[in-house]
Amino acid sequence: MPDSDDNYVYDEESGEWMPAAELAERRNAASRPEVRDAVGNLLADGDQVTLIKDLDVKGAGQTLKRGTLIKSIRLTGDAQEIDCKFDGIKGLVLRAEFVRKR
Repeated sequence: MPDSDDNYVYDEESGEWMPAAELAERRNAASRPEVRDAVGNLLADGDQVTLIKDLDVKGAGQTLKRGTLIKSIRLTGDAQEIDCKFDGIKGLVLRAEFVRKR
């Protein structure tokens, strides 16, 4: 039986006792939508992506050219949007259909 110091819960799906924090993390991961790039690769936080199309950035008066490398993306919880950092553009959000995982 598990240690009495930790909170353990019974997971009905696996039929095992596990730490409550681990079970909560598994359920959180299962509830997040999968985000895929233009060619179907699964994206994750921290990935690098390349633009596959020239994109006009609204409000910035700038165009991001095809082939531009975007480093360290973050998933937003939406299956089609990713949050990015790029020099000179704050709060850049790109559609996953316009990027390819590097």
